[in-house]
Parts: sequence; C-alpha cells; structure tokens
Amino acid sequence: MRRLLLYIIILTTGFIFLGRLFYLQIVDESFARLSEDNAIKVVYDYPQRGYIFDRNGELLVSNQPSYDVMAIPRNVKAFDTSEFCRILNITPEELSIKLDKAKIYSPRLPSIIVPQLTKSEYAYFQEKMRNYPGFYIQKRSLRDYQTESAANVLGYIAEVNRKIIEDNPYYISGDLIGKQGVEGQYEEMLRGVKGVKYIQKDRFNRVIGPYKEGIYDTLPKKGKDLTISIDAVLQAYGEKLMLNKRGGIVAIEPSTGEILTMITAPSYDPAQLVGRKRSPNFTKLYYDTIARPLYDRGLLAEYPPGSPFKTINALIALQEDVVDIHDRFSCSRGYVYGRGRKLGCHPHASPLDMIPGIAQSCNAYFANVYRRIIEKYPTPQQGIDVWAEHLDSFGLGDYLGSDLSTGRPGKIPNSKYYNQIYDYPTYKWYATATLSNAIGQGEVLLTPIQLANMTAAIANKGWFYTPHMIKEVDGQSIKQKEFTEKKYTTIEPRHFEPVIEGMHQVYKSGTAASLNIPGIEIAGKTGTAENFTKIGGKRVQLTDHSIFIAFAPVDNPKIALAVFVENGYWGGRYAGRIASLMIEKYLKGTITRTDMEDWILTHSLEEEYAKPISGEPFTINK
Repeated sequence: MRRLLLYIIILTTGFIFLGRLFYLQIVDESFARLSEDNAIKVVYDYPQRGYIFDRNGELLVSNQPSYDVMAIPRNVKAFDTSEFCRILNITPEELSIKLDKAKIYSPRLPSIIVPQLTKSEYAYFQEKMRNYPGFYIQKRSLRDYQTESAANVLGYIAEVNRKIIEDNPYYISGDLIGKQGVEGQYEEMLRGVKGVKYIQKDRFNRVIGPYKEGIYDTLPKKGKDLTISIDAVLQAYGEKLMLNKRGGIVAIEPSTGEILTMITAPSYDPAQLVGRKRSPNFTKLYYDTIARPLYDRGLLAEYPPGSPFKTINALIALQEDVVDIHDRFSCSRGYVYGRGRKLGCHPHASPLDMIPGIAQSCNAYFANVYRRIIEKYPTPQQGIDVWAEHLDSFGLGDYLGSDLSTGRPGKIPNSKYYNQIYDYPTYKWYATATLSNAIGQGEVLLTPIQLANMTAAIANKGWFYTPHMIKEVDGQSIKQKEFTEKKYTTIEPRHFEPVIEGMHQVYKSGTAASLNIPGIEIAGKTGTAENFTKIGGKRVQLTDHSIFIAFAPVDNPKIALAVFVENGYWGGRYAGRIASLMIEKYLKGTITRTDMEDWILTHSLEEEYAKPISGEPFTINK
C-alpha cells in the first residue's frame, strides 16, 4: 500500500508539471512575445556641449552638428563594401581595419566606423541606410570656434581612447572628451549628461518598443556655459604681435588673479582640430618639433628671468634689512670679484642707490645687494635657503596650476642643490659662486606665468590670488576658495614702494624711457637673458632672449604682464615694445604708439630660428 502511494505521488507530480508546461507553451500566448526578446538596445541622446565666452561676453566656442556612422559588429550582414566606401570616401582597407577594431572592442556594442560626416554626406548616406544592416547614424555635437586665436587656452575635443573608457564608465567608444586647456580642465561641466533610451528588440532584431514603457529613459542635460577670464580682443592682438616670433605672454588682473591673456607663439587656429581633418592636422602640428605650436610656452617654457628678477632681490634685501634704499654702490662697467672675475654692465651714471639702480638695471648694484643677502647668515647655505623661502612666497619654484591644464615649476635653487653641484663639504662654496642669481642669470628658471604672477604680487604690494581662467559658470561668479583667498608674500608692504618707484622710473628715465605710452603711468623692468645651447658637444652662446615685465596704471593696477621673446636680443627691443602695446590696447582699446606697432608687425625673428642648433631650445640651463 505504501509503495502504491509513492507511485501515485510521483505520477501526480509529473502530470502537474506537464500540464503547466503545456499551458505556458501552447495555451498562454502572453509569454510568446517575451520569449522572442533577446536584446535591449541602448540609444544615447548626446547633449549640447556648454558654450565658452570671454570676460566681456563674447562667444568663443559654440557647437555644430556632427554625424557618426556607427556599427554593432554582430548585427552587420553582408553588404556592398565598394558602394559603402565610395559614399563615405574611405578605402576598403580602412573599412576593414575599423570593423576589426570594432569586433575586438565588443561585438555587441556600437563603435564608430566613419566619424563626423558633413551634412551633405549624412543626407546622402541616410537614403542608403537600409542597404547596410548593423550600421546606424549617431548625432553628436562638434565645436564651432568663433575665434581664430586662443587655441592653447581653449584646448580641443577628441575621441576617447580605451584607457579613458576603462577608467571612466561614463564614456563609451566614439564619445568625445575635452583635451587640454579649458575643454580638458572643465570637461565634466562642459560635456553635460547624455540622455538614454532603452529600446526593446526581438530575436529578429525588430524594434518592439521602449523597454518597460520608457520608465528608465532619461533626457539629455546641456553642458554648463563657462565665462573665462581671457579678453578675446587682447588675446588676438597679442598673437598678432607675436607673429614670426617665439615666446610667451601672460597678463593678469592683479586685483582678482584672473588671466587676461595667455599667449604662446607660434600657435594655430583652433578650427584645425575639428572634424575629420583633426587627426591629420594634429599629426602635422605634433611633429613640428622645430616651432612646436602645441607647446604652451606661457605655462611650460622655463627661462632665466634676467633683469626683472632684480626687483625681487631688492625686495628681499629690504626685508632682510641688509640695505637701505639710500645705500649707494659704484659701477665701473660691472662688478669685479674673486680672482679678476667680472660681472659686466652697460654704461650709466655711478654710484647708484636703489631707485636708479632698478631704473638703470645696474648689475654691480645688485651684485652687492645679493651678496649682502647671502652673507648676512653664518653660512652661505643658510643665506641661500632664506633667500629661496622668500622666492617661494611669490609662487616661484612651484607649478601655480589650479585650473590650468598643464605647467612646470621652474627652478629656485637651495643649499641642497648647490651642495650637490659643488660636492660640499669636499669643496666649499660662497655667495660669489652663485652671484649670477643677482641678475636672474644663475640657476633660477621661471615660466612666463610665474613671472607675470610675481609682477602682480609687486603691483599689489605683497599679495596675489592664484592665477586662474574660470570667471563664471552659467552666469554665476566663481566662489572656489583657491581662487578667492589671498596669498601673502614674506615681504612687508612698506618695502614695495621704492621698488615700484624704481620700476616707474624705468619708463621715465631708465631702460624703457622710449617705450612710454601717453596718458598711462607704467611700472616696468627690461630684461636680457643669455641663451646657451650645445652644438657639436660644445657650449655655445646664441642670441639673447628679450624679456619684460610691467603693470599699469601704477597707482591702481589693472594689468600685470610678462613677455618673453626667444632670441629677441635685449629687453626693450621686442618684449618691451610688445608689453607697452598690450597695456595700451587693454586700457585704452586703441593704439597711439603706431610707430612701435608698425615696427613689431614688420620685424621677424625667423632668420634667428633658422640657425642650426641642437638640444632643447625651450629649457635654458646655464
């Protein structure tokens, strides 16, 4: 009986399962549709990228439509490759490579096959789409530049690579991302948020409809509009002045730390890196290893600062109480020290105290000042370290960075550095071993932005804001602490007055007296930096660099800038003229010194750059 009961239970359970299976497969047709569902297609709706405006509301970067030909490899069927290639102007070899890469990336996910069709190409291809199963069009936005300048400031957008996709799940193959400049630094603000639609498809790849009636679908969110601190008119004018020259110009508004211009020369039209021509154009720019248009000299080039560095040595000497502004030093065409060694100088009246010493850029005066700074302390090591700490407080020897996409720290040597050079304590060294630092010709290296920031700190009499590009986001002023918190130097405010007056006298009676701008009181400092490289293994001196720093107006500074012109001879020849013109353009909006403007626009340094050299031409080490 018990065995019979067991058989009955087994048979009953079997009939129940068979009955349920029959019902699900034959009777209930509501599951037939779901049984065919084997794919959910994700369709992205790309947002408009945020616009970029200059400080005066001038539109710099907007958007234009772009159409990418996408493919999902496993859905691609046999098709007429010759017609496909003819329509899209690619070779069969290129098509094969693209499809192979797409399969490696993912057979199930979309990949770009032909990027950025023009409107006419898109219209014609759209008519033929039915002939190419597995392919579809993805609409995106490309940048549309309203300016031909500021390429290094704005940056560009390019297709993401595999590493970016692996590191950030937001991006998929074919997405565009900001590179360098504002585009790179503020990518997350500018890109917006992609909209997503989930489309249900059956096993025959037919669209059934929105997945779960679209409850998971989202709309795209436009990127945020950015207002940057650059003055587009001044930027374009500065680039014009730097035609046929190499170097960098950085101008800062001292009261805010906002960067007014950041010029690198030579540069390029940002429109060159848009669309299907981006890749060959980028390759051409990248492999121009002579002019290096992709190299941002304003942020990356490390130069000896030359005579503008004398201003900061004067400030350190006053703070350390080793000189008085009335202390006078003699100059006999230079400063003699050691065993008949001489630091040369140009002819001028002698002896000099601080204000005319700055105005006339006397090397002998600053050699004495520098020695007094270092020799105040028991050892030169202590003296150098105190000197270096003062320089650090001006942001020198450090990458100023923050919202700048790249940069280099320059170099401020300390006792550890010199101990290594001179193999201390085997060989002792003294203040005279580093005397070239007195005139900005030693081991000190600065970038143009560092020198411009130093000038802004002098204009402000001892403080500065971190230099930055961002001004507003969607019309709202920035409030980031790093850009709105004052940084103070180690120099007391009272010591700046005589140094500023000395810089003012540079324009009144000193080395830039011929560069005056009517109606504008300017404080400045000329600089000439020696330029060495190696040719055939020998250290050879090339044409000097032309350097100039300035701020104006003296009593209420609106602009502070640094100008470097490679191989530009002396400070007033190129850099000084350019600085004066930039100041007048910014403060007046027009140019009255057309004599200087005409000279700059008609003079080229291309012959200097054509001279054969070897080594790195942008990082100059003595």
